[in-house]
Amino acid sequence: QVQLVETGGGLVQVGGSLRVSCAGSGSSFSAYDMGWFRQVPGKEREFVAAVSWSGSDTYYEDLVKGRFTISRANAKNTVYLDLDTLKPEDTAVYYCAAATFLEAPTNFVSGYLYDYWGQGTRVTVSS
Repeated sequence: QVQLVETGGGLVQVGGSLRVSCAGSGSSFSAYDMGWFRQVPGKEREFVAAVSWSGSDTYYEDLVKGRFTISRANAKNTVYLDLDTLKPEDTAVYYCAAATFLEAPTNFVSGYLYDYWGQGTRVTVSS
């Protein structure tokens, strides 16, 4: 089991940058594939980015590709999401999630396959 805590959200202007972090505690954090999802009120949660347990594979939703970067530091039990060139439509609550043995690339985008979730951190992009 792993507990996840997101930090780093806040208010940023259009075109700005922000880093959100997800700290994990519990057993074998480095064994988990990790994902970032986001949700705005009234809309479904959507996939943003994911990284395999080793860090060797990363996946991005098309709208954030080239602007967001996911990374992980297993020695620190932490996953990061760097958000650059932010747009108002990036405003959302960002959640990190952990899963085991996702393997297939198509599995990383499926929120229902993740076992553990953090409480979320809010990112607001002002124009």
